[in-house]
Amino acid sequence: MAAKKKTKSKVQETTLRHLWLAGLGAVVVARRETLNAANDAVAKVEALKKQANKFANEAQANVLDGIASVREQGEAKASQFSAEVEARLAPVLVKLGLKPQTKKTTRGRKPAKKAVAKRARATPVRKPAAKRTVRKARS
Repeated sequence: MAAKKKTKSKVQETTLRHLWLAGLGAVVVARRETLNAANDAVAKVEALKKQANKFANEAQANVLDGIASVREQGEAKASQFSAEVEARLAPVLVKLGLKPQTKKTTRGRKPAKKAVAKRARATPVRKPAAKRTVRKARS
């Protein structure tokens, strides 16, 4: 019978080489994680930048719409006030002789139109300003 050799498993002792390789591995892992964290941070900054841009554009559009609405209301109130003031002052101006009396037409019947040759206006009629459209940022 052949005798089998029993080998004792040696317990590996920690050597300088083992310490060097473990340190090198730790440096590689730390570097990789640092790069991943930096890339993630850049991606988050870009996403926040886009979101802030979007909110700023929406806020600007809301403010411009609000200003346009207020302007329209203000112009309507101003013209209404102007017409009211003119209507109240008309009798006073007539009494003072500063404004001739306006001819009143009878109700229900329109006055006859005069045949007048049409001529071109010296100044063109102004159109009301169109609302500006606000471009939305591409997402």
